[in-house]
Amino acid sequence: MAKITLKGNPVNTSGDLPAIGSNAPDFTLVRSDLTNLSLSELKGKKLVLSISPSLDTSVCAASVHKFNKVAAEKENVVVLAVTKDLPFAHGRFCSNEGITNVITLSGFRDPSFGKAYGIDIVDGPFTGLYARSIIIVDEKGKVIYTQLVPEIAQEADYDAALSSL
Repeated sequence: MAKITLKGNPVNTSGDLPAIGSNAPDFTLVRSDLTNLSLSELKGKKLVLSISPSLDTSVCAASVHKFNKVAAEKENVVVLAVTKDLPFAHGRFCSNEGITNVITLSGFRDPSFGKAYGIDIVDGPFTGLYARSIIIVDEKGKVIYTQLVPEIAQEADYDAALSSL
């Protein structure tokens, strides 16, 4: 269990992020068109998993915008923005915000993603949502970078994450 904060108040997660060098846990999440996408379908690509509580917050939206720009500039990199928002909200967000280089994914159907990645928030007002984090996976499916943002209301350290690509 990891300890983070929400506006200075202590919050706990369900576990720890996957270890650097470990195989990324497989997952099946839901795209905005309601089709599933699994980790195994992305083998051979570098992955940026930008995980956040909800696209309906300014910090989460800023993260998706940042990674949308990065994804357009990097070769063989796929950016996945993962929340528990419904796929309909993902579609609306991307359409309204001009997001075209990020795949938004929802964990609303299957709780195993949050458990496997240790990012379920287990107490406080955001209980049941994901903790803000970044996980980078190489082409072979190995975790090469992790970042659990210590304060949910703050943006991630994008430069540190992107330097691992």
